[in-house]
Amino acid sequence: MNRRTLGGLLAGSLLAATAAMAIPVTPDPVRDSSADTIQFGWHRTPGANEYIDQTWWAVRDRCTPGHLGERLLCDAVAFLARAATRTFEAKMSDEAGLALPAGWGLMTAKNSPFIRSAHVETPRDLAAVLAFYRAALRERGWTEIEGAVVTPDSTAIGFTTSEGPASLRLSRESGKTIADLSLRKPAVASAGILPKPGQARLLLGNKTDKAAVITVNERTIPLAAHAGERLAYSDNVADELPDDLKLDLPPGKYKFSVKADGRAQDRQFEVAVNETWGVLVGPDGALLPMRLY
Repeated sequence: MNRRTLGGLLAGSLLAATAAMAIPVTPDPVRDSSADTIQFGWHRTPGANEYIDQTWWAVRDRCTPGHLGERLLCDAVAFLARAATRTFEAKMSDEAGLALPAGWGLMTAKNSPFIRSAHVETPRDLAAVLAFYRAALRERGWTEIEGAVVTPDSTAIGFTTSEGPASLRLSRESGKTIADLSLRKPAVASAGILPKPGQARLLLGNKTDKAAVITVNERTIPLAAHAGERLAYSDNVADELPDDLKLDLPPGKYKFSVKADGRAQDRQFEVAVNETWGVLVGPDGALLPMRLY
């Protein structure tokens, strides 16, 4: 075979491979799952009496390929994402004692002197998520209090534990089940994190490199890049947050609008009396609610 023939075969093979990589593919909801990519963060803040204040957050997203080349790349990214997810979930279970239901797409968690909490969003139906948490919490020695309020769209359950009172709230919103799990601890919080009597408190921040805007029931709060991004690290950091990034509200459901990185999203958010939440703008404008007290 002469060089010209070999060169022609190599060029033809390259053209064929290039053409194959551009072949359109049909979206596969099983293969192109919500676990294809993951972005996460974890922070430890040393506190008094050798206590470590810990904060976690993670967002998983779908890699949706348009052609064969993108699918091959998505498959490689998904493999790494699944490995990172398993490591993240194991760390959550070991260090925070909080389990995550399969298929979760967004989560935040806090383990501080005042509270152990998790906020989880998953496409699984409410009944499946409720069954998961009842089994998981029973294994951890939590005892369900009689009188649970369970409907097709919401659930509220109280628990007793060896560490203090705990609760689980579930709700359906925009095709997702939202789970809020919390265990109150006896430590006394500082003024910066405490809500006013009879109210709830929101602390607002922005973890991204670009400015963002949060609107809460028609009240608009601009957030500079990285403004208040460390608010969840400890109550001392929360004390330093500017007053315009603190909202004291009556308990109830509120409409949130977030504009960040050229994207916008609207959602509802529920707060109960004597609760404090950090609400951070995260990657790609995702809203990261975190129960702090």
